[in-house]
Amino acid sequence: MDQLKLAALDEDDLKVISAHVQDALMQIGDIDYSPARKWFLVPMNRFVREGKRSLFRRKYERRRSVLHFEHVLSVRSTGIDRDNIKDVLSLLAIRFIPGDAPAGTIELVFAGEATIRLDIEFIEARLADLGPAWETASRPAHFA
Repeated sequence: MDQLKLAALDEDDLKVISAHVQDALMQIGDIDYSPARKWFLVPMNRFVREGKRSLFRRKYERRRSVLHFEHVLSVRSTGIDRDNIKDVLSLLAIRFIPGDAPAGTIELVFAGEATIRLDIEFIEARLADLGPAWETASRPAHFA
């Protein structure tokens, strides 16, 4: 499978990226925000959903990926202890809440009622796989 590279410039594009990063795992200490550059980076281990599986071959994979947001004005979080940098977050979804167009808020919603909110000037995000996939025996409980 080729490495995934996606870009989002509107809410519909962001929904596509959200589908691909559902159940991604990341450590709190890896998340990075640069107010001067107005970007927010989320390195993650993405659960690969686009791979082919069959009845007799139930192979699950993860890939090292990075999610990158541009034009970020501020970042807020709830339910996250930023001092515990080794804690792992499980991403459930990415949502866009419109503000004064084209501005708004992007919410990264995690398991355990944790959320990161990015106040943005407008939507510009990229998701890129950084290397080869590796096999994992575990899969999200809700994955069919």
